[in-house]
Amino acid sequence: MPTFQLEIVTPEKTLYSGTVEHVRAPGIDGGFGVLSGHHPMVSALGIGQLRIREEGGDERMAAVNGGFAEVISDQLTVLAETAELADSIDRTRAEEARDRARDRLKTRRDPEVDIERAEAALARAINRLRVHG
Repeated sequence: MPTFQLEIVTPEKTLYSGTVEHVRAPGIDGGFGVLSGHHPMVSALGIGQLRIREEGGDERMAAVNGGFAEVISDQLTVLAETAELADSIDRTRAEEARDRARDRLKTRRDPEVDIERAEAALARAINRLRVHG
């Protein structure tokens, strides 16, 4: 199968750089796939799973929390606000983050609680748990 280059970059580091066959990304208007030869495009990313099929067929997953994806020639660059590969996600930490967000949402009437922020934190934690498996 034809291949292309993938880079996943966060503000802290390059999380992934390699040759891949296919990537499925969580666009804010719905998921989309990229194969070799894809037309140039830019898309905003939401919170979701980045599915990567590496050269040779191995599958990897990453939790992505917002950002942008850009396809130019045979290169996909994911500029993510935050991202973690499945094998580096600390399940206990993700469960604790989920529980904290749920607790904050239980106190919706408290004016000190930022509901949108708590909902986003819950979505990020659930995404990390799904990607971890």
